[in-house]
Amino acid sequence: MNDWDLRIFEMVARTGGIGRAALELNTAQSNVTTRMRHLEEELDEPLFERHSRGVTLTPAGQRLRPYAVQVLNLLEQGRRAAKDDGHPAGRLSLGSLETTAALRLPSMLAAYAHAYPDVDLCLNTGSTASLIDDVLQLRLDCAFVTGPVSHPELVSESIFKEELVLVTGRNISNLNQLTHIRDLKVLVFRAGCSYRRQLDLVLAQRGVVGLRMLEFGSLDAILGCVGAGVGVTLLPRALVSPTARERGIELHTLSSINANVETVFVRRKDCHPSSAMSELLRVVTHDRIAVTMNADSYQEDSDGVARPC
Repeated sequence: MNDWDLRIFEMVARTGGIGRAALELNTAQSNVTTRMRHLEEELDEPLFERHSRGVTLTPAGQRLRPYAVQVLNLLEQGRRAAKDDGHPAGRLSLGSLETTAALRLPSMLAAYAHAYPDVDLCLNTGSTASLIDDVLQLRLDCAFVTGPVSHPELVSESIFKEELVLVTGRNISNLNQLTHIRDLKVLVFRAGCSYRRQLDLVLAQRGVVGLRMLEFGSLDAILGCVGAGVGVTLLPRALVSPTARERGIELHTLSSINANVETVFVRRKDCHPSSAMSELLRVVTHDRIAVTMNADSYQEDSDGVARPC
């Protein structure tokens, strides 16, 4: 068994077919078939069940696959570490919450891209749960997620602190009105979003439960529907306050226990923190003071709605 055998095995498992794996690996189909037959003979276990639609893993193949992925990832990490001479370069896969990507990252990533043009930066957005899983499965090198994060395989560092506000249409001027509105809906990102769980808690504390949930894939869609009076959502104040008036939305201040959250940077403990990653973290840490929201620039009305001074 060698790394090429494991690479072929994992590709066949991933694509579900000998021909598809050969195409991905740019090799002959007969080569894939031969290598898999030799691997099965060496282990004295069938790894695949062949059928008309391709192949599926046997129980033995399912047990082997995580180790194959781990070995291949370690080899890739070793290759990258050996080539890392301190100059940021190569591919860096970064994950982020949709809200963090919209609010905090644009200027920072622009500065980073200008300073390190040899880095191929790839940004993916998702929920906290999906991003953490992507980092654990090595689909992402690192990610910005909602904290706190406590996982034995991850290193986390607090980066940003946010104040969450309940966002409603102009038809809701006081949170006490929530219990009297018929067909009120909750507008959220995909499942796994930490703001979604916090919103459930905020509403439940006010006796508002059992609301219909509408899931969206973009921030603009959520805010557009909130402004149209479709429902309510929970978002960072610094993200929504600049355009609150033109969007026709109201921002409602919450108690500190419900409002204060932190965004943390996570990466795997067992992976080499590349120069590209280390410099990204340095740029973000250095610049975060400039983008930290200024709490003194807002005042609260007696109804709990926060408006710019």
